Amino acid sequence: MQPRTLLLKHIVLVSVAAMFFVASATFAQQKDASSSEMKTKEARVNGLTLHYIELGQGTPVVLVHGTLGDYRTWDGQLEAFSKGYRLVSYSRRYHYPNEWTKDSTDFSVTIHARDLAAFIKALNRPPVHLIGHSYGAFIAFLVARDHPDVIRSLTLGEPPVLPLLKTTPEGDALLTTFITTSILPSSEAFKQGNDEEGVRRFVNGVLGEGSYEKLPPPVLKRLMDNVQELKGETSSRDLHPPTTCEDVQKVKAPTLLLDGEFSPKMFHLINDMLERCLPSAERAMIPAASHGLELENPQAFNETVLAFIAKH
Repeated sequence: MQPRTLLLKHIVLVSVAAMFFVASATFAQQKDASSSEMKTKEARVNGLTLHYIELGQGTPVVLVHGTLGDYRTWDGQLEAFSKGYRLVSYSRRYHYPNEWTKDSTDFSVTIHARDLAAFIKALNRPPVHLIGHSYGAFIAFLVARDHPDVIRSLTLGEPPVLPLLKTTPEGDALLTTFITTSILPSSEAFKQGNDEEGVRRFVNGVLGEGSYEKLPPPVLKRLMDNVQELKGETSSRDLHPPTTCEDVQKVKAPTLLLDGEFSPKMFHLINDMLERCLPSAERAMIPAASHGLELENPQAFNETVLAFIAKH
């Protein structure tokens, strides 16, 4: 794992569930076991097929993964949440094992939000407890804002709502650094047809030079399983919609904001703004964790979120 100082220096994005791909080889193998052995189900949504798994019975809980993840990201939550709920973990468009389109340059958080709203309705049992991490949390936020009828409660794990940082000099500086050290080099590699090099440059730009080379084979395999989304992110011209405090105030569902104890400051700043603007918000810190909240400390994550949704 990268030490805290290196994380604070290099993890400046937005959409990456960064600790997903810095987990140890043993951890990755353990977390790869349960969901990979399950048969996925299919939902037809907005002209494409999304794969998902579900366990348990009761009120639905829907999990939304971040960048370079998929339905397997949430293995650490499957057992704990399925004991009392109908737990659903799906893979977003452009993610394994969903069919890849020829072109993902239309990639945006808005497209994923439309998919998620339709997916929830296809489950035939809304409203749901909606839990999102990183880029998936931004998607969940938009669904809660625009489709309040399908949401029972909302949990946001460090959503990269970057438009809220536009007036923050520190936030602008972090974003500029990320673009020049990661996004632009990665995008160039993808344009040259070298997907693996594109992922390597992205990871090293986020986590520091040499980080990609230290990843165990199972983690590298999963990254490449989801490279199509990263190609879309690095080429999208409309990645994030404009978002203001007035937009945030439209979310009426009770909301839990999660911070990692060691997460980069930009995520804490975003949650500060969300907390001030949300009509009904609680906030909790996941100890001994950085941005990969549900992966680095699944026990604390599970206990915190389960206690919250039990109240709603």
